[in-house]
Amino acid sequence: MSNPSQPPASEPRPAPAYRRKLFWVALLYFSEGLPLGVFYDIFPVYFRQQGVNLADIGLLSLLGLAWTVKFLWAPAVDWVRRHRWWVAGANFGMAAVMGLFASELGFGPWVWVAIGAFTMLSATNDIATDGYTIELLTRKEYGLANGFRIGFYRVGMLTAGALLMVSGWFGWSMAYLLGAAVFVGNGLIVLFAPREPARPGTPPGSVATELGLLRQQPLWALALALVLAGLLWPVLGPLARIAGWEAVAAVSGSWWFRGAIPVGLMFVGAGLMVTAANGPRAALMRDGPVFGAWVELLSRRGMVTIILFILLFKLGDAAMGFMVKPFWVDSGFSNQQIGLVSVNLGLALSIAGGLVGGWYVDRVGIFRGLWVLGLWQALSNLGYAAAAWYVPRVLPGADGIVQPVDLPLVHQAAVYAASALESFTGGLGTGAFLAFLMAITSRAKATTEYAILSSIFAFSRAVAGWAGGIGAQEMGYAAYFFLTFWLSFPAYLLLRQVRAMLEQQEHREI
Repeated sequence: MSNPSQPPASEPRPAPAYRRKLFWVALLYFSEGLPLGVFYDIFPVYFRQQGVNLADIGLLSLLGLAWTVKFLWAPAVDWVRRHRWWVAGANFGMAAVMGLFASELGFGPWVWVAIGAFTMLSATNDIATDGYTIELLTRKEYGLANGFRIGFYRVGMLTAGALLMVSGWFGWSMAYLLGAAVFVGNGLIVLFAPREPARPGTPPGSVATELGLLRQQPLWALALALVLAGLLWPVLGPLARIAGWEAVAAVSGSWWFRGAIPVGLMFVGAGLMVTAANGPRAALMRDGPVFGAWVELLSRRGMVTIILFILLFKLGDAAMGFMVKPFWVDSGFSNQQIGLVSVNLGLALSIAGGLVGGWYVDRVGIFRGLWVLGLWQALSNLGYAAAAWYVPRVLPGADGIVQPVDLPLVHQAAVYAASALESFTGGLGTGAFLAFLMAITSRAKATTEYAILSSIFAFSRAVAGWAGGIGAQEMGYAAYFFLTFWLSFPAYLLLRQVRAMLEQQEHREI
């Protein structure tokens, strides 16, 4: 007689947790979110408390351009595969950088090198994680999986809030050492993830064949050189000041140097790339390991408009993001207060926002999710604008450093409410946006194509953070946060082309 407490023999036992897709999605995106939390939450607070001015803190955001140019080495990750090893190695490298910061060497040239290495390792981690996840999931799983993805990505970011609390209690050295330990743990655990599935479609061609085709089509090389020059141009001004290039440093602050030249270079380069991708011999490069993904993307009808949409959809959110934590510091909050709200209330609301956003996208579709949840996303900018108008700034001491003060409860409540709104609505908008990027990515070239698309988004985030330091310093927090609210809406002019691209990609997968 069979034991009624035992499941019938015909029913398979449920897979252990470590084999379930959502478990690994959650773990991998915690690993991906933590470096961004360190970069956007810990570094600005740390350097502001060392007396570094807002403009210089904004310049540090330019090191986030590593997330923008990651498409350069994404083909190498795609070709080698072994995504888990890339993720583990990147985490071990970031742990080493955190250990370096634990020695508290001050603010000097070494900071630029260390943070630059940190962001490049983080970008490599992103490449491997995103490619692995897209290949692991089906289109019908994007909504719920993105809910977990966003929620645990935010958990990773908000873990930086816990490190802030540790820095308040035990000092910055202990906080950085604890962060290094978390990175090491991430790297070790991810090695036990399931092996990536077999590559869909035909394997990429050889690099030698592609280089031979490239020599016959030099327009590609010229186009890529112009795009890269435009992407990296904002770094030229800070480098000129560090290196003592007086002539370049003298003009680096002018509008035409900071804006017109890099934007012009990128637009000319992008135009040449679209021309090359639609040329008569471009089809020969579709199977190439480096330029094949570019040909696949740019030869699609309406792709230039889609790239513009990716640049604009989260522009308002990105323009405000890098100045939020300096605003908390200048309002008199302590490290413990900044970290406590993020870890407790912000954590719960971020996960809730991601899950609600994922559920909504699964229910109504990606297109409707984009424009509805994008409106909610913009509300967080108004919340912070109101808080910055209501809560007064604390004057810095003679050394230029703002010390924490005993804030009235009403002022604390205003900033906490703004933070809660940002955590929840940020999860909503990001859910639809990530589902959109995944939906227009070819599964056969998932790692490289998603790296290209997310690099485009990362460019607007990096440049917006740099401009944010100048904007907040010149306009004040309240006026600048209000301005960023209106930056959320130009993307809505492009929604018709977004719908067409989603329908086109869906037909291709049938």
